[in-house]
Amino acid sequence: MGNLGFGEIMLIIIVALLVFGPSKLPQLGKAAGETLREFKRGMRGIMEDDTKDKK
Repeated sequence: MGNLGFGEIMLIIIVALLVFGPSKLPQLGKAAGETLREFKRGMRGIMEDDTKDKK
């Protein structure tokens, strides 16, 4: 996770639990994963279009 250490990750998790509550965290994680997946898919499509244009 980049430059984040164990302490920083634990602090983020604790704050997230306090703000959103334990029942909302799985839903937020799923939404974040789907968003990241769509972003990667979009970037892959852009990169493929770019390489086709250069040929």
